[in-house]
Amino acid sequence: MSATLRKTLVIIAIIIVAIVAIGWYLLQPNKAKFGDEELTGTDPLIAEIEEETIPSLGIMDPVGWADGEAPVAAEGLQVTRFAQGLSHPRSILVLENGDVLVAETNRQPSKPRNFTDRAAGWLMGRAGAGDPSPDRIMLLRDTDNDGVADSQSVLLDGLKSPFGMAVREGRLIVANTDAVLSFPFTPGDTTIAKGEEWQLMALPGGGNHWARNLLLSPDGNQLYVTVGSASNIGENGMALEEGRAAIHEYDFTTQTHRKFAGGLRNPMGLAFNPDSGELWTTVNERDMLGPDVPPDYLTNVPIGAQYGWPWIYWRFTYDERVEAPMPQYLQEYTRWPEYALGAHVAPLGLVFANGGALGETYKSGAFIARHGSWNRSPPAGYDVIFVPFDDRGNPVDGKPLTVLSGFLGDDLKTTRGRPTWLAWDAARGSTAGGLLLSDDTAGIIWRITGTPAAQPAQD
Repeated sequence: MSATLRKTLVIIAIIIVAIVAIGWYLLQPNKAKFGDEELTGTDPLIAEIEEETIPSLGIMDPVGWADGEAPVAAEGLQVTRFAQGLSHPRSILVLENGDVLVAETNRQPSKPRNFTDRAAGWLMGRAGAGDPSPDRIMLLRDTDNDGVADSQSVLLDGLKSPFGMAVREGRLIVANTDAVLSFPFTPGDTTIAKGEEWQLMALPGGGNHWARNLLLSPDGNQLYVTVGSASNIGENGMALEEGRAAIHEYDFTTQTHRKFAGGLRNPMGLAFNPDSGELWTTVNERDMLGPDVPPDYLTNVPIGAQYGWPWIYWRFTYDERVEAPMPQYLQEYTRWPEYALGAHVAPLGLVFANGGALGETYKSGAFIARHGSWNRSPPAGYDVIFVPFDDRGNPVDGKPLTVLSGFLGDDLKTTRGRPTWLAWDAARGSTAGGLLLSDDTAGIIWRITGTPAAQPAQD
């Protein structure tokens, strides 16, 4: 081998090593500096941004739960398996007769637009969320009332990424990713035949945030519909965001709908506060500003409320990455969210306390399922928390209480499951019963109850 060839090979080897080293360095996730102490509460830290060209990826391999394993419940609570063997269970609806409906669902296939989409899609696949959508609603029954479902059957299939569900006047209302549909249904039915449904309203389908949640108003006259953004910060053009990043209101009397609130990047959980009568939601905030920015949040949603997406977050902070012109006076009308839930924790399911069904500690406030981060190191979320409220119906400042944990592996590189949706199985008005939690990657519905000492006395 000539000296010239050796020199050339050495230079090539050095270049390859340098490229690999630079690539390794660029792919190292930014390390979070703050935790729940600083990034939760009514007055959270809004940290300095660490803008990312390549998202910090937190690869969590789903390992599932072994027989006999369960999440760790807070003192005074216990958790058991209500149902298992499900295929990506997400939202839950408990009917007046005690039947439990579960949407087995996932996003529809789509082509990634950019590197971030590809990275997120690859990571979701690694995390157990890349399977084809089952596109159906399952019916679970606990006939002997022992806290375990005795049967599982398909109530309705052939849907398109179904998520939100509601029952009203002999109809089951289902939110596909692209439309709200109404099917003839009476609690107790075991199947629904397709062909007699009608469409209440069309929705912009798919996008980065594909799930559409539903909630009836307490009097049953209005239906609230969440639609998340198609992108992170409108980077594909605001024309694609028309009707998105919003909560819509459908009126059954007039059969019309309107935007109820906007600037909500990805609103998911919906619930009415029983003390104040206000509508509340959980919101997933934007990515790629660093591991601590900005916090996801829980907030009330007055009519006409505006929360700033994509131009503003947490009322006072502008996102300089957004290229689209900001509407005039937007900052003036942007609201400060009521309660921070931590950065990138992906809050999904939301229910308010059910008259102390889980004990005095949880008598007034909101339970929230934090699905868990995919772009933060160390990971955050992967739990169920409780945010206490005061007598006036407002969140109490401070760190939330942990209700259920143990979903993350001890190595912080694996997950046994991911907490997703919440529903009371005591929807018949009793404070007895428990809180159902879907675990989408594990295919389990968990049931959280108070121990005998924590349960309120019954008449």
